[in-house]
Amino acid sequence: MATAQEWISGTRPRTLPAAVVPVLIGSGVAAGYSRFSWWRAGLALLVALALQIGVNYANDYSDGVRGSDDKRVGPVRLVAAGLAPPRQVLAAAFGAFALAGALGLVLAAVCSWWLVAVGVACIAAAWFYTGGSRPYGYLGLGEVFVFAFFGVAAVSGTAYVQMNRLSWLGLAASVPAGLLACALLMVNNLRDIRSDTQVQKRTLAVRIGDAHARTAYLGALLLPFAFAVLLAPWRPLTLLGLLVLPLARMPIKAVRAGASGPALIRTLGQTSRIQLAFGIVLTLGLAVHISW
Repeated sequence: MATAQEWISGTRPRTLPAAVVPVLIGSGVAAGYSRFSWWRAGLALLVALALQIGVNYANDYSDGVRGSDDKRVGPVRLVAAGLAPPRQVLAAAFGAFALAGALGLVLAAVCSWWLVAVGVACIAAAWFYTGGSRPYGYLGLGEVFVFAFFGVAAVSGTAYVQMNRLSWLGLAASVPAGLLACALLMVNNLRDIRSDTQVQKRTLAVRIGDAHARTAYLGALLLPFAFAVLLAPWRPLTLLGLLVLPLARMPIKAVRAGASGPALIRTLGQTSRIQLAFGIVLTLGLAVHISW
């Protein structure tokens, strides 16, 4: 039986900022329009966290039963390491998805019922990342779906449930959020290129190769800072996002120097911290509406 600490580790805490940051940014957009709702933002955050935890457990289960994690270099997985029976990890995944769905229904009830369709799409995307007979994570499409759901859908959706309308600023602000989520996934897959290749897991990093994967990671990590500048004409304080840029020095140095395997575990943590710090600062910049 897995211990409580091992179950917590199974949620992959380093990836949780990918769920928190889009909700923060979307709430910043709503606040900038004087439409912030703390309880709707709170529900959106719980939905996002439940989905993230659900996809992590589902990934643990699916890769574990396929044997894809048998020779992994990252943190220990519950199923692959024999710490928990597959059925328990699967139940944990479905439990998290059920919680996300129940909370999402509350938001749909007070906003719009078309959000149910969005919620179903989110849960389906979470499961079929590594689940099913042809998981899209094995086809090199992981970053595409991460950008769509942890960027566009999460940011604009969070803003929508508070404002009851879509806004161009919510869509624009979703781009840096999606890119940082892609950077997190890319460095994770860059770390696992060798083991993923051995088990025919064709992530984008495997498909484009080590060198191009490193370039893609650097682009996804740095482009959000350019977007902070582009948003400045409408929300000048988004320029404060540049204060986070020095934090990118160490992961950039490691990736450019050719760090691989276990050495990239630290880079993954650094990327997660950049994502969270940038998200907080960008949220503040979006929330405060001032003129030049």
